[in-house]
Amino acid sequence: MDHKNDCSVCGKELVYLDEDENTECFYCKDPYTSNVRCEAGHYVCDRCHSLAGNDLVEQYCIRSSSREPLKMALDLMKHPQVKMHGPEHHFLVPAVLVTAYHNIKKTDAGRKRSDLKKARQRAEKVLGGFCGFYGDCGAAVGTGIAVSILTGATPLSRLEWSLSNLMTAKSLFTIANHGGPRCCKRNSFLAILEAAAFFQENLEITIPVNPDLKCEFHTLNKECLAGECSFYGT
Repeated sequence: MDHKNDCSVCGKELVYLDEDENTECFYCKDPYTSNVRCEAGHYVCDRCHSLAGNDLVEQYCIRSSSREPLKMALDLMKHPQVKMHGPEHHFLVPAVLVTAYHNIKKTDAGRKRSDLKKARQRAEKVLGGFCGFYGDCGAAVGTGIAVSILTGATPLSRLEWSLSNLMTAKSLFTIANHGGPRCCKRNSFLAILEAAAFFQENLEITIPVNPDLKCEFHTLNKECLAGECSFYGT
């Protein structure tokens, strides 16, 4: 799925047209005229094609109107800048949760942008390899970051403080019970599913997710658990 030569979204061959046509970038949704797209119709602008992982996540989420965090996560994971494993997942998880929340609530675009900036600032402090070296998976931390931002938690909060830590604990428990070695895709999916249930119970918002999601990235993971992973599929 690391599409470096053809379409960065789906890997299909690029098609060069005789005439320009109106289109939009798959990631930033900005309008363009272009004479190139893939066989499936995807177009990725030069700016998004060259963005670093966290830049891509932030810009995509700012512009996204999606209410489905797993779908957003899959879109982003297909981009070459989001590697099979890496700390960009620590931001990706809270970013898609914050985005889904604001899109469902139809809150002010400025607040959504501000909350995504906060999520990025906090997530970038969660180092690569956190799961193994610190005993706290960055995807789980990401769910706590999302709840902290959306509830306005601080170290002096009462209920908000409790909810933020409980969110991380629930995600981490689920991820730990699934077993190692690490897989940033699997852990992100587990964390987002756990967060959707938590949001329903504690924040009174229904976040649509597909619990039957199948991973599209297992061929890139040499430590893949294969049939032992609940997302494994062909």
